[in-house]
Amino acid sequence: MTDTATQARQSDTFVHASASPIEDLEPGIKRQILTYGPDLMLCRLWFDSGIAGTVHQHPHSQISYIESGRFRAMMRGKERELVAGDSVAITPDTDHGITCIEAGSLLDIFNPVREDFLDG
Repeated sequence: MTDTATQARQSDTFVHASASPIEDLEPGIKRQILTYGPDLMLCRLWFDSGIAGTVHQHPHSQISYIESGRFRAMMRGKERELVAGDSVAITPDTDHGITCIEAGSLLDIFNPVREDFLDG
């Protein structure tokens, strides 16, 4: 990707959440892309109680920070319950998933940017 193309694939320096669209990913899960640049992306997700995200993997490093609610996170076959203030670090190409126990939201941080989120 050229420098010009890379520069075009970033959000404004200051981003107001109220101006960022919220998309329905699947029933019970919503996502808001808050800010991003070539090397980093921040998203907020909301989960309804009882919803399980699909177990998946990707080549990105990821940190998930629980804002509210209760979740059961799975990575490498291990599970942990997480509540507001807790986080999980997910290494690239590692199977992981999350199940919402009590409706809530979380922040996902990715390195590098999730181009698939921007193109979809």
